Amino acid sequence: MKDTFFSALDVVQMLSAILVFLIGIGLVVVIFMYIVDVNQTEHAIRRNFPVIGRFRYLFENLGEYFRQYFFAQDREELPFNRAQRSWVYRAAKGIDNTIAFGSTRDLRPVGTVIFVNCPYPVLETDVSPTEALEIGPHARHPYITDSIFNVSAMSYGAISKPAVLALSKGSAMAGNWLNTGEGGLSPYHLEGGADIVFQMGTAKYGVRNDDGSLNDDKLREVAAHDQVKMIELKLSQGAKPGKGGILPAEKVTEAIASIRGIKVGEASISPNRHPEIDSAEDLLNMINHIREVSGKPVGFKTVIGAYGWLEELFDLVLERGVESAPDFITVDSGDGGTGAAPMSLMDCVGLPIKESLPLVVDIINRYGLDERIHVIASGKLITPAEAAWALCVGADFINSARGFMFALGCIQALQCNKNTCPTGVTTHDKRLQRGLVVADKAERVCQYSLNMRKEIGIIAHSCGVPEPRGLKRFHCRVVQADGRSVPLNEMYPDVIAPGKAA
Repeated sequence: MKDTFFSALDVVQMLSAILVFLIGIGLVVVIFMYIVDVNQTEHAIRRNFPVIGRFRYLFENLGEYFRQYFFAQDREELPFNRAQRSWVYRAAKGIDNTIAFGSTRDLRPVGTVIFVNCPYPVLETDVSPTEALEIGPHARHPYITDSIFNVSAMSYGAISKPAVLALSKGSAMAGNWLNTGEGGLSPYHLEGGADIVFQMGTAKYGVRNDDGSLNDDKLREVAAHDQVKMIELKLSQGAKPGKGGILPAEKVTEAIASIRGIKVGEASISPNRHPEIDSAEDLLNMINHIREVSGKPVGFKTVIGAYGWLEELFDLVLERGVESAPDFITVDSGDGGTGAAPMSLMDCVGLPIKESLPLVVDIINRYGLDERIHVIASGKLITPAEAAWALCVGADFINSARGFMFALGCIQALQCNKNTCPTGVTTHDKRLQRGLVVADKAERVCQYSLNMRKEIGIIAHSCGVPEPRGLKRFHCRVVQADGRSVPLNEMYPDVIAPGKAA
């Protein structure tokens, strides 16, 4: 018994000694930090309030996460609020997405969209399947699809291998297309079996010569894949109109460098525009060249700011013949944002989709090209109401990037431009990628896509039309400064080409 007592006492003394040692180490660290802070000249707070001032930077970094979970209201957070994210999470999991006791959405702010329900909604027995549209009738291999909701451009490199695999497999299950983004066509895009839209950015990754110019032979190799259905020429994107893609050096792995045709471990900075495109004539020449070489439908993606260039382009189309027109135009919103971008561009450049989409649709209609050029809307359209609004305005298809990122498990940690994404979506850290299980997330991608289509249809049926593309501008009203709402067709009257029947 005596031996046991002394053994316990020894343990207590040992633990006390360890504690004293740790406290001593802590004091040494604090003293060292104090000396460093007092003598450094870069941070005024740390110089004036040594050691304690460091907490200011910690709290600043943690603030965005605490606000997201503890302080922000359900519908006030940006870029996406909790209500939007929660809807996507539930849709992706295939669980009940109904709510009770009334909406928390404030219908009073200017710009709020309200759909006009019909007294005689469409019965389930009268619902029509979504019409399949042909894109690129003058290409050797036109693309016919009925998928109105698809995966927008996200490059392998900007997002991880498991994320691309999950998007590919999930898109194949749901029957929607997957845009490669400007980072080239990877084996992971193809592995799932989805229809692919190959995006050609300003650096022409995957189809480039060493000097950055287009390599026709490499383009033919890409287009030879049956899964590659269309080619999208990227002029600009919502996150950074007027600046090319930015892939930090730490994300340029050997595999990514091989696919893109660049050097390992060096930051991948694309030109801010295609060097060989400097006019409407150059753009149309490039579109027709790519279509001739590839045999696939070709269109372009752009953020709208100035728009007179579109009129110059369409004047040239009418001069050359409608077969020379782009097969589609993807209108991206100035408030898009999956890519790494300077804050000055992310915040302040490019028209938002609510202004740019009706503008582009009206110009196309005025030139009588609405049956020739299909319009794809992109930019913060992650819930059924936002997508239905775009269809009312005149879009033929909807693309979403961040909606599908949420389906993959994104928590809006705002670290897409780093290699530290906690959910494995935008990182090449194998430890963090481990959390993104491809089979599980592919199912969520599929469920999200299918539920988006389902609920877009629900809105259309409530408005009295049997399928989503039957939605028109008069089906949607927008709240004005005086508190009243006005029909969208009064804000943006439908435009009809001269000599064309209404």
